Amino acid sequence: MGKDILDLLARICLSAIFLFEAYTSIKFKSRTKETMLEYGFTWQPELLIYITAFALALGGLFLLIGYRPKFAVILLLIYWIPVTLAVYKFWDAPPGRHNIQSIMFMKNVAIIGGLLMVYIHGTGTFSVRRFFGVPIGPKEKW
Repeated sequence: MGKDILDLLARICLSAIFLFEAYTSIKFKSRTKETMLEYGFTWQPELLIYITAFALALGGLFLLIGYRPKFAVILLLIYWIPVTLAVYKFWDAPPGRHNIQSIMFMKNVAIIGGLLMVYIHGTGTFSVRRFFGVPIGPKEKW
């Protein structure tokens, strides 16, 4: 039982950052757009904001409730890995920004590790996934 509660707590913690980023991307759309342009994401920035927010919200929600966890992890990693490499390039950062950029980079690497743990080990007992695909009656023996 303790492992299952920790699995749920870990999913809550992991999904919180994705759900929060989806929300703030839309709420502060103009700032998000400026930041995207600053980092070289120039192709259809408004469309990218909405696609990204949808992917983060869907992946974060699926991760939170434990539904289709492998799909959620892949969806989130498709966004998280390239953004981590594009935004937190600590190896190119000026001396005054090198430390904070490397900390943010390593934080994102830790989040990637958490997502990979969910991919490998699944979501545990406390997930909505248990309610789908489970036979209601007794199994027939052949």
